[in-house]
This record gives sequence, C-alpha cells and structure tokens, in this order.
Amino acid sequence: MTAPQSIRVLVADDHLVVRRGIGALLGSLDGVEVVGEATTGAEAVREAQLSRPDVVMMDLQMPQMDGIEATRRLATLLPDVAVLVLTMFEDDESVLSAMRAGAKGYLLKGAEQQDMLAAIRSVVAGQLVIGPGVAARLIAHLSAPPPPRTPFPELTPREREVLDRIARGQGNGAIAAALGVSPKTVGNNVSSIFAKLRVPGRAEAIVRAREEGLGRGTP
Repeated sequence: MTAPQSIRVLVADDHLVVRRGIGALLGSLDGVEVVGEATTGAEAVREAQLSRPDVVMMDLQMPQMDGIEATRRLATLLPDVAVLVLTMFEDDESVLSAMRAGAKGYLLKGAEQQDMLAAIRSVVAGQLVIGPGVAARLIAHLSAPPPPRTPFPELTPREREVLDRIARGQGNGAIAAALGVSPKTVGNNVSSIFAKLRVPGRAEAIVRAREEGLGRGTP
C-alpha cells in the first residue's frame, strides 16, 4: 500500500526563533514536511511560488509586505495553497482582515501541537479553521447589531439638527430661537446644507430629510 503523501508546509515569520521553533514543531509531526521558510510577506509569496506548498503558516506582522497582503496575493496567484494564519494578534479587525484576504484558518501562537496538526489537515481538506478563543470573539463580533446609521454623514451635527427642524416645518427665525443662535448663522447653515445635499431649495431638502427619517418631531 502506498504511504499517504506528506502535507507540504511553508513557514512565514520574521522572527528567527519563532520561525525555527514552528518549523521544528511541524517537522516532528507525522505526515507534515516543512519545505521552506520566509521572513517577509514578499518572500512568502515568492517562496510559495517556488516550492508550491499545500499550506503556508503565515504571520501577520512582517516587513516589506504584511501577512494580510501576502495572503491576498497568494489567494490570487496560488488559489490551491491554503493560508493558515499563526499570530499573536487576536483583535477582531485582524481576524476579519485575514479572512477577507483569503486565509483558510486563524490560530494564535502557542496553540497545542495537536490543534496545529488538526488545523493543517483541515485547511488542506478545504475546511475553514478558527481557533477556539478567536472563534468566540468572531462570533460575538458578527452577531453584534450594526451601529445605527447616521443620515447625511456629510453634514455637521449642527447642520443635521437644522435640517431636522427644517423638515418639521420651522422657519429660520424659529430655528435660531430654538438653538440660541442668530438667524444669519442659521441662514449660513441652510446654505451649506443645500450645497452639500445638492438641492435647489427648502422643499427639496425637506423631501430628502423625511426620506431619511428626519422631521418627525413636533415643531
């Protein structure tokens, strides 16, 4: 019976001790062969093209080109190569950025040997792997309700307040009295609002404002 072919792994990390440690750990695993090392993101892309590994163990913080950009390029150049991120960083944005770039797995440095082997085998099989601690954070991030959308983000808070009062039917004098400013100041706000919303006048501004939910209060 023919022995199963070893999984070929490229290790990319700019720290020599870490890189060699990961390489030694992987090399001691049955069915895993370390075929190369890289110290930068650019080198990881180049070495992957030369050695054609099954998996690239990718650090995120590296010089010349970070791991996220290297992952993005590998996803385009070598779509059959699975990138398994192995990093110290577990913040939500790092996780999401790596996954958007095309990473197939995300583990934290210090992962147990059996977890690393299982992750390598899983990404080679086409599965998505997220380490337990990272998975909990990612699920919480994705299940959190989106922040409320601010209508007309191009307006300043004061201009948005003036527009809201315009949509309630208030004139410049009433708006000035309510806000404790001069009618001239309100007039300047109104002119700025019309310019930013690219509307010719008050009626069109009111329509736009009410479409976005403004003007629902009592005048």
